[in-house]
Amino acid sequence: MKNKSRPVFLILVIALGLAVLWAPAPLQAASERILDFKSHLVIHPDASLTVTEDITVRSAKQEIKRGIVREFPTTYKDPLGNTVKVDFEVEEVLLNGRREPYHIKPAANGVKVYIGQKDVFLEPGVYTYTIKYRTNRQLGYFQDFDELYWNVTGHGWTFRIDRAAAIIELPPGAKVLRHAAYTGPQGARGQDFRVHYDDRGHLVFTTSRALAPGQGLTIAVSWPKGVVSAPTEPEKLGFLLKDNLSIAAALAGLVLVLVYYLFVWLWVGRDPAPGTIIPLFMPPQGFSPAAVRFVRRMDFDHKAVAAIMVDMAVKGYLNIKENDGDFILQRTGAAPSALTQDETGMAAKLFALSPTVDMKSENHAVIQGAREALKASLKKAFEKSYFFTHTGYLAPGIVITLLSAGAIILTSPDKFQAAFSSLWLLIWTVACGALGLQVYRRWQAARGHSGIGKVFSALGVTLFALPFFAGEIFGLWFFASTISLVAMSLLGVMVFLTPLFYYLLKAPTLTGRKIMDQIEGFRLYLSVAEQERLNLLKPPEKTPQLFEKYLPYALALDVENEWCEQFAGVLAQAGVGGQAYSPTWYSGSSWDPTRSSGFASCLGDSFAGAIASSSTPPGSTSGSDGGGSSGGGGGGGGGSGW
Repeated sequence: MKNKSRPVFLILVIALGLAVLWAPAPLQAASERILDFKSHLVIHPDASLTVTEDITVRSAKQEIKRGIVREFPTTYKDPLGNTVKVDFEVEEVLLNGRREPYHIKPAANGVKVYIGQKDVFLEPGVYTYTIKYRTNRQLGYFQDFDELYWNVTGHGWTFRIDRAAAIIELPPGAKVLRHAAYTGPQGARGQDFRVHYDDRGHLVFTTSRALAPGQGLTIAVSWPKGVVSAPTEPEKLGFLLKDNLSIAAALAGLVLVLVYYLFVWLWVGRDPAPGTIIPLFMPPQGFSPAAVRFVRRMDFDHKAVAAIMVDMAVKGYLNIKENDGDFILQRTGAAPSALTQDETGMAAKLFALSPTVDMKSENHAVIQGAREALKASLKKAFEKSYFFTHTGYLAPGIVITLLSAGAIILTSPDKFQAAFSSLWLLIWTVACGALGLQVYRRWQAARGHSGIGKVFSALGVTLFALPFFAGEIFGLWFFASTISLVAMSLLGVMVFLTPLFYYLLKAPTLTGRKIMDQIEGFRLYLSVAEQERLNLLKPPEKTPQLFEKYLPYALALDVENEWCEQFAGVLAQAGVGGQAYSPTWYSGSSWDPTRSSGFASCLGDSFAGAIASSSTPPGSTSGSDGGGSSGGGGGGGGGSGW
């Protein structure tokens, strides 16, 4: 019997010890709490609020030793990520009806009001703290009504709240249109409350159950417009710039860089007036297809290379072999006497190592060398004589943009996060830009081909790039959250202005303008514009030789499809000895005399895309309508003891 009672005794001892160890926690939770939280909100005609909070607590000298701490948020984020700062001015603090010392300390997004004295401790008991403060910019202004959407208690209290109530006093003559309330944790839509009007006609919300730590009461009340003063548009803008210095810095930078670029454009960037454009049946004398494109665009690109390679092929200097978008250039051995000066220099680079060049990235050094030789030749022969790029004038605009970006970061609420996200986004954007260029080139090379090899290649690169593009979107969102969407948008406009004015600042000389007019006249002829008028002017007879002669120019002027369609019937009937016509300088799957537009797409898109790819190294809402929730609106915060 003695042995049987020993385990029971040990169990009782252990249970008693655990009860002693665990007892303080529930006792403390039961002893220290908010017995009553009553908030009286007075809405003034000037749209400010006077709030009087009577907070009755039970102190057991656990957390509430000297008094309580009331936290109040003064900094919010609107849906666009802009900072909104409200005023918070304490007018009176009482303890059991008598003035009580207090001090205020800043918090992460607002302030903390410490009530009590550091060296004065409370005896256990019940105390009522009264905090009267004034705040503004807490109302919502909608099309048909104005509204107070207010977090009465806040959700940051470490104590249970036995009872909470809110009394809403509207300006004289105002009537309640709608009202709603929500209880529970942040984001909840609990309905544990009652609502009634008191004997003075004020709307009163009262909780119907206790609120656990982290739970709160939120109310929303609307009334007709015109009762309170709504801010004017200039006042809204003033608030926005005052609260968001990063937006002010972005706006100032945008104005400065825009004024600079407009001044420079008015000074050097305006084009001479074009002359009368008439159809011409030949290009300007001495201008190769690449030169025509270079002067017309006042820029160099891969299609200029494609046009001049086709021109060399038409002249018999090389052959183009194509198989489902893969191209091989093969020198024929013909003398380069028929080539223009820019074609001669390019040919020397292109076939310096071998008479055959496979247009793949493995040969990027050779192809890029030929491309750069052509570009240098064109710039030397035509730039400054026919147009000015004025790229030197972009430097001050770029400097202003960079300084503005620095000012935006330095004036953002979180400077470190803004600096880090901007640096990360810059690197990521450059990488995504290069990847996007590869995607574009692959689809350009796949365009116009019936084979699926190129399509699968383009699709594979696209799928590979999608996660990186998603990362770019995330980076933009993250950066916007640090400096606000408005500031980021203004910065984006500033960045966009540089490539825009890179284009706008280009200006032809008077000689260049005349040549451009001739080029446009020749383009009219190639594009079959005003066909009846052209017939009256007696254009050259349509023959396969004429088709081939001006095909490179049609490529250079982006009218290759129109040029091919113009000759579809002629080429279909131009066979020799029972054999259908086909160009001697081209062999591949894209030629079809009955569908020459496919051939045009091959040369205009796929061939230019292949040149681009092969010249690059591999690897490279409202609350009162029921749509709110607990914790929404203004007010809020929480508190504890100290």
